[in-house]
Amino acid sequence: MDNAGQPQSVDRPVRGADEDSITDMWLLWISVALLALRYFEIGPFAAVSWWWVAGAFGAAFVWFEFVEKSLGLEKKKAMDEMEAARKARIKRALEKDSSKPR
Repeated sequence: MDNAGQPQSVDRPVRGADEDSITDMWLLWISVALLALRYFEIGPFAAVSWWWVAGAFGAAFVWFEFVEKSLGLEKKKAMDEMEAARKARIKRALEKDSSKPR
């Protein structure tokens, strides 16, 4: 709460709202594309074993559950989002202060 007893507004970026959220899941997009190509038997993917499709989804699972966490990538992304929100709050506060007459 601030000095006036009003709750402070907290600017939290919405998860996935940034432009990198789609490119972060490239392995999952490849897995979905491989699934669609195999299911509809398009071109050379008609002969691909279903194990390759399952393996692609398994690799995506391992990446998101273990590798990304062990490298600290999800924490880095969250810290970057918090830093961007902090800078936006500082910028608004400075603009608000500069607009007050002295």
